[in-house]
Amino acid sequence: MTFITDLEKSFSGNAAAEIALPMEAYMKNLFSYYGIKATSRKAITKEIWKQHKEEVALKAREIGWELFNKDKRELHYVAIEILEKELKNKYLKEDIALIEKVITTNSWWDTVDFLAKYLLGNYLIQYPEAIPAVTTAFSDSENMWLNRSAILFQLGYKSKTDAALLFSLCRKHAESKEFFIQKAIGWALREYAKTNPEAVKTFVAATTLKPLSKREALKNL
Repeated sequence: MTFITDLEKSFSGNAAAEIALPMEAYMKNLFSYYGIKATSRKAITKEIWKQHKEEVALKAREIGWELFNKDKRELHYVAIEILEKELKNKYLKEDIALIEKVITTNSWWDTVDFLAKYLLGNYLIQYPEAIPAVTTAFSDSENMWLNRSAILFQLGYKSKTDAALLFSLCRKHAESKEFFIQKAIGWALREYAKTNPEAVKTFVAATTLKPLSKREALKNL
């Protein structure tokens, strides 16, 4: 694909090993980086995206998935930015399969949290009838990142948050020993507390949560 070829060429030309090394260390050396800071990465991407606007719009799913399977982490960031922008309000019902694939591919908090809030969250706004099946499947999965995504997908919902569902998912995973699940529970509750603090305080008081989850949930209350 021309867009991907030009993007990789430009990223390679702007690579900086002295920046890549600390980036990789911060991500526990799970991924390889070009060493391009976010501001520069977004500027480069914007220009190349503009040059290949039609291609990206027509092949967003294919481009996003191909980029997400590349080696460099910056390409994964571009992938999710493309998917979020190009698919918003234009999701196909079957796109849930793609969303699940990107959540479970090259998974770490820096991509999963964006995917949960903006892709999964927006998909389920468009297809609210899919919420029960999707959240059940994701929360029942043995994949921790799908569990986390089910807890976090309503982060941007504010007053439209299904509190009963949120509390149910938090309760379901309340005993998890996984740091990223405990943190997700606290984050989701803290975010909803901005809309309904009393409901969150009542839930936390009535529910046995891990100390990290409880501390994060009540941080601003």
